[in-house]
Amino acid sequence: MPDAATKPENIHGTAILIGERGVLITGPSGAGKTTLALILLDHCRTRGLFSRMIGDDRLLASSHAGRLVCRVPATIAGLAEVPGLIPRPLPFEAGGVIDLHVRLVPKAEMARFQEEISEPVAGCPVQRIDLAERNAATALPAVMARLSIAPFL
Repeated sequence: MPDAATKPENIHGTAILIGERGVLITGPSGAGKTTLALILLDHCRTRGLFSRMIGDDRLLASSHAGRLVCRVPATIAGLAEVPGLIPRPLPFEAGGVIDLHVRLVPKAEMARFQEEISEPVAGCPVQRIDLAERNAATALPAVMARLSIAPFL
């Protein structure tokens, strides 16, 4: 439940759960948000980790006890956009606490080595990493490393 003083903010992004950790992926349309989310979900599921989509394309973000919570709007719950097809159904969770914000940016804007930084989303500071858009192959190990998920323990 959101804090009394905050109204959920409608944001353009995709959110997933990996184990007990939430990941928010943002970037412009066509940056590869859904593709990265689906690859992360599959990668974790094949290794026996719980992984679920929260929402794809639109999220309701709010502060709860100083933590960022993202929920999926009911109208798109359980759907993921697949290029060239209509949105397809998949298992989902209605919401979750976000621990990492992955911002997909043009490769030229990405620093090779990044300091640990936090950035507010819906008024809550969240650890952020910038990764090259449309490059899930390099984004996958970076996200696993930031979340300390095997092989990065």
